[in-house]
Amino acid sequence: MRTIIRALGGVATTAALVVGTGVAAAAPQDSGQRDQDRGYAGTISWAPCPEVAEVECGTLSLPIDWAEPEGEKFDLAVARRKATDPSKRVGVLFINPGGPGGSGVDFAYSANNYFSPEVQQRFDIIGFDPRGVARSQPVRCSLDKLLAQPSTYPANQAEFEALGQYNRELAADCREHTGPMYDHADTLGVIDDMDALRRSLGERKINYYGISYGTLIGQQYAERYGHRIRSMVIDSNMDHSLDTWAFNETEAATAEDSFEEFVKWCERTESCALHGQDVVKYWNLLLERADRGEIVDPDFPDEKITSEVIIGQAFGAFYGPSWAPLADWLVALGGSEPSARAAGFAEEQLVHNPFPAVFCQDWQIRVKSYREMSALTRRAEQIAPNMRGSSLGHSAIAGCVGLTDDANNPQHRLRIKNAPKILMMNALHDPATGYEWAVNAHRQSRDTTVLLTYEGWGHGVYDRSECTRGTTDAYLINLTVPRDGTRCAAVEPPALGTASVGGADRPAGPKPGLPGWLI
Repeated sequence: MRTIIRALGGVATTAALVVGTGVAAAAPQDSGQRDQDRGYAGTISWAPCPEVAEVECGTLSLPIDWAEPEGEKFDLAVARRKATDPSKRVGVLFINPGGPGGSGVDFAYSANNYFSPEVQQRFDIIGFDPRGVARSQPVRCSLDKLLAQPSTYPANQAEFEALGQYNRELAADCREHTGPMYDHADTLGVIDDMDALRRSLGERKINYYGISYGTLIGQQYAERYGHRIRSMVIDSNMDHSLDTWAFNETEAATAEDSFEEFVKWCERTESCALHGQDVVKYWNLLLERADRGEIVDPDFPDEKITSEVIIGQAFGAFYGPSWAPLADWLVALGGSEPSARAAGFAEEQLVHNPFPAVFCQDWQIRVKSYREMSALTRRAEQIAPNMRGSSLGHSAIAGCVGLTDDANNPQHRLRIKNAPKILMMNALHDPATGYEWAVNAHRQSRDTTVLLTYEGWGHGVYDRSECTRGTTDAYLINLTVPRDGTRCAAVEPPALGTASVGGADRPAGPKPGLPGWLI
């Protein structure tokens, strides 16, 4: 549920598809036997990317529905940043920045600022926009329909039914503007796309680095195509075994934990704008004022700010963590005065909205009644009284209310059998993919995974410290597997930050008011 950098654009190129018994480049296995690597393979015509000329862009034509391989196709957008030292090249490194909804193409554009020079020397870094995302036939919906969403906190059965009716109408709107891709945006389709991309690149095996929701892609690729992995790093892990109640409770707990860590930081850091105050009291009084319509945006005085938006922005700041700018923003909100709400959009716009299409196909979460929804909400607020549950977890659950179709890719325990050792990493204080998720996913795959714990804060571990980066690089480059249970010490976030609250480095969120939601 994280993305690194996002931009629009891409290059459409031709691709020739080989179906069924077509054979791509067959490569010898370690045993010396020929590897019968049969299946889809296409040609990708590379050209300099319009946004970043040093990166190559192309497309690969693939089936929308892998169950009907000769049916309608879509163009998978791909970007390649070639190894900077071809003499040291190890292979390809597929990358995914999370979401669901993050652009792997954009991640490739900025990969030179993310991965170490040693990694860049040895790997062709391959980013792709997953099906339904960004340039790969994106899920698109009417903005006016998105902005017409009723409360996701229904007060009675009638309001619960209205939310379900809205979700069905939104799904119909998105399906109309997206086409058949809307019903095939699940992660199982993504991993088949990945393996077709591997084959089309002529690679026998891949290396993979995925953050947040990208870890689910990695986990499920390892389940189905474990023998095609040379190395895999899954950073800030999903736990796809959770039912609705466990998902709800663990999301609430990790959001509240991140709030408590922010409070502790303000207490020990003199430069925090709230230092010396009762931060919890200030926070809750601010939310109460927002509930009464008394808070306006300091930068846009014509717009009121709701408590839900304040919580969502704080949640996004915890990803960094961007504690210093968050404290500054909260102080600025506290001095605001009420004003009239700004006018809405004058005309219909279409926006990308992949989150519910992907999530509700990957998770069999279908709350059936107001009574159940109310009980879930009360439980989350009990666990996270200051954050009022998890804004991200609640929105994900609420977005599936009223949908009658079963999930294409329902939850199950990890079943990885034929993969090499996989490096799992997680921060101890992660606001979105809680540490408990990583521990549980590791427990399910102990024979094939090792877990590295970063004892600090935020979402995403690789670039936190010399320990996290060095351990990861040694694994990717030399296949040096760290000891299971390795821990890297926390690095204190800067007392004065430059990152903005709700900036472009936020995760791909499911709706306006949560981090990363972009038109």
